[in-house]
Amino acid sequence: MKKKLWMLVCVCLLAFSVTACGKTDQTSITFNGGTYDQWKDTVQQTAQQMTTVSEADIDNALSSISEKSDAVNYNFYSSWKEAVADEGDFQGFGDFTMTESNKTMVMEQILNYTNRDLSFTVVFDTTTDTPELTSMTFDKVYSLGEKMGKAGMNTLMGMGTVFVILILISIIIYAFRIIPYLQNKKKNAADATAAKEDKVVEQIAQKEELVQDDLELVAVISAAIAAATGSSTDGFVVRSIKRR
Repeated sequence: MKKKLWMLVCVCLLAFSVTACGKTDQTSITFNGGTYDQWKDTVQQTAQQMTTVSEADIDNALSSISEKSDAVNYNFYSSWKEAVADEGDFQGFGDFTMTESNKTMVMEQILNYTNRDLSFTVVFDTTTDTPELTSMTFDKVYSLGEKMGKAGMNTLMGMGTVFVILILISIIIYAFRIIPYLQNKKKNAADATAAKEDKVVEQIAQKEELVQDDLELVAVISAAIAAATGSSTDGFVVRSIKRR
């Protein structure tokens, strides 16, 4: 048992040492002719200049460009305007990191403000011989509690949306059960109306038949009386017939 436990500890230590060896020292990175410290100074100077720019200047810059014509600068100014709102006064610089992965160089500088820190991220595309600047954005730095709260709200909204859709689907499925009932009810009403109309027509036909029979009977009786009396049928009128 002790031997197995010792082997497990050795494997963990070996994995940790491999991870540590694979991690590159950022201060030794050189990119596009500049060292880590040079790029750090460049990024910090850019961020420092933005802290002195007025909101009116930002609005003027945004009015002169569009996201379609100059996406990098448009996102740069618009993200700054959104991120710096209500965050207080600039206090200084925090951590700076440089990481390269998947042919992309990412530089991130933390800006310390009184209410909330901001993250200034600069991204270069290194797939070509000359690296191309693809993005410069400012973002608010949220605490773990805020991230968890936001994730919880997103989860609740997602679950709420799912439940609402399920309720709508249930109502639609239930409506499919009502539709045949309404159709049958309408059909039965139409059949009843048609049957009533047929009965009325039948009664009218029966009355017409009785009237026709009475006319024939009157003609026969009139002819018999005329034959018995030797007179014409014009000399009398049969007004009623009583059947027994």
